[in-house]
Amino acid sequence: MKIENDQNVEQQNVEMEGAAGCRVRLLLGEKKGAPNFAMRQFEVAPGGHTPKHKHPYEHEIYVLEGAGVAVEGDVEHPIGPGDVLLVTPDEVHQFKNPGESVLRFLCLIPNDAAQKSVTVVPECGLDQ
Repeated sequence: MKIENDQNVEQQNVEMEGAAGCRVRLLLGEKKGAPNFAMRQFEVAPGGHTPKHKHPYEHEIYVLEGAGVAVEGDVEHPIGPGDVLLVTPDEVHQFKNPGESVLRFLCLIPNDAAQKSVTVVPECGLDQ
């Protein structure tokens, strides 16, 4: 069993095209002994957002605190503490924080996601 407080995990800026005001902690993953899944904790600052993107793997989201918006294609859904989201493979998505406090959520992905491509989607629509 591995036990570690999230505050002891280094927080890093999300350095991806289209991201603003996002930070991530890599809580669990293959390097920490988790054979199948990675758990990441994201913080999105007020006014910040993840890139609008898609990828060929699912991921699960659990909102810990704050209020935000989950963008599914061109549809916006309000999200808040206790909400659980499933982002299916190749679904265009984004997380935004239009509020005044930090939006914090957990994101779980398969460990092999690191070997798969992520496509950032232009704001004007999908390039196909």
